[in-house]
Amino acid sequence: MITLVNIQTVEWLGAVTCSTTQPTALIEWKVYMEFLDKISRALNKIFIWIAGFFLGVMILLTCANIFLRLVWIPVKGTFELMGFFGAIVTALALGYTQIKRGHVGIDIVVNQFSKKTQRILNGANYFICMIFFALAGWQTGKWATTLWKTGEVTETLRIIFYPFTYGVALGCMLLSFVLLVDFLKIFIQGKRAS
Repeated sequence: MITLVNIQTVEWLGAVTCSTTQPTALIEWKVYMEFLDKISRALNKIFIWIAGFFLGVMILLTCANIFLRLVWIPVKGTFELMGFFGAIVTALALGYTQIKRGHVGIDIVVNQFSKKTQRILNGANYFICMIFFALAGWQTGKWATTLWKTGEVTETLRIIFYPFTYGVALGCMLLSFVLLVDFLKIFIQGKRAS
């Protein structure tokens, strides 16, 4: 049996305050949700800055390659580096894009349903995507470990590329974490994650 308590203020690790009469267990879950959301947002903020750094390097590398081609000395390995940096930029921006709702979504049919049905469908979508990206991150991480153990290097520059593969795995796992937070928000807070 859940007892109702009149809580004036619940503050834990800087979480949002609640003032209402709600089941104690529900208030505790909301506090934990705020904490998970803060962790998710902080990690994604760090990752988007790293992705931005790699994007800046890509821009500089492209400009240097174009300029140096004019004097017939292109930058060696540009194609390889652009591929690796592009993978890092994309993977590390996945979670941030999910938080900002920047992914393409077609919801013409879903918008016709009731709010409760929309919430259930969104929750199912978040759950399925969370599982998919967790598996993708896990398998990509396994592949990166294989690359590391075999000492695989690129053809032109002869650089190791397992760190880039681990970066992609990390980006997938972070997106999975963001989707977990969104999934929990739907069912614990009773609203669409925003």
